[in-house]
Amino acid sequence: MKLFKGKRKGVIHTTDITLDDVRSIFFPKNFREKYKYLGSVPWNEESELFKVMEPLIIFMDYKAKPKWCPRFVLRFLHLFGSDNSIVRVRNQKLHNLKTKLTKGIMILDYKTKWSDYDLRISIAGDVEMWRLTTAIEEKFYEDGYRKELIEQIREYEPEFNEVYLSTNRLEEKIEKLEQLKN
Repeated sequence: MKLFKGKRKGVIHTTDITLDDVRSIFFPKNFREKYKYLGSVPWNEESELFKVMEPLIIFMDYKAKPKWCPRFVLRFLHLFGSDNSIVRVRNQKLHNLKTKLTKGIMILDYKTKWSDYDLRISIAGDVEMWRLTTAIEEKFYEDGYRKELIEQIREYEPEFNEVYLSTNRLEEKIEKLEQLKN
């Protein structure tokens, strides 16, 4: 059920605001609805990407949300100020108020690139958030690369069980196995 009809003026379009959108402000069903005022929040709570990014989102919420301001106010400002979008602005004053309250902290984008384990996270935040983001990206890459190396070794030795080896040792093992094969 539409509560507010979106407007269209030239190339600028705003979305319709429904009863479900308003419900999600006051009674969020899931993690994404609870923290969507931070921008691009993962939606699939079962995915590995969600589990990796959850600490970053909670830390960003801690830094962005003023102690005196309830979260539903930030979600309200995000919906009516920018249509729950990181690029669209519905109402400039509400958008600016939300940006001022959250100190401009938001998740701009996250994606895996080139391979399944090369995670890229784009945020607007302070140095501590950048450090956490970098640590998450590096750990995600390292874990994914290790899994790939172990799978390659198991092609040669199906009973391989030394998953505790360092990445360098796993690479050396693959080289030895390839030399033995040739």
